[in-house]
Amino acid sequence: MKNIINIIQLVIAVILIVLILIQNRGAGLGGIFGGGGDGNVYRTKRGAERILFIATIVLATLFLGISLVNFVL
Repeated sequence: MKNIINIIQLVIAVILIVLILIQNRGAGLGGIFGGGGDGNVYRTKRGAERILFIATIVLATLFLGISLVNFVL
C-alpha cells in the first residue's frame, strides 16, 4: 500500500512541476522587474491559462493530502 502511495505522490509531483514551468514560461524577464510592456497591470486569466492555474491548485492540494497520508502510514 505504501509503495502505491509513493508512486502516486511521485507522479503528482512531476505533473505539478511541469504545470508550474509551463505557467512561468510566458512571464518573461521583464515581468520579474515590473516592466510589463503592454501596460496591463491587472489582467484576468482566461482559457488555457486559467485551466492550468486551477489544475496547479488542485494538484498541489492533492499532493499535500497524499503527503499527509504517507506520513501517517
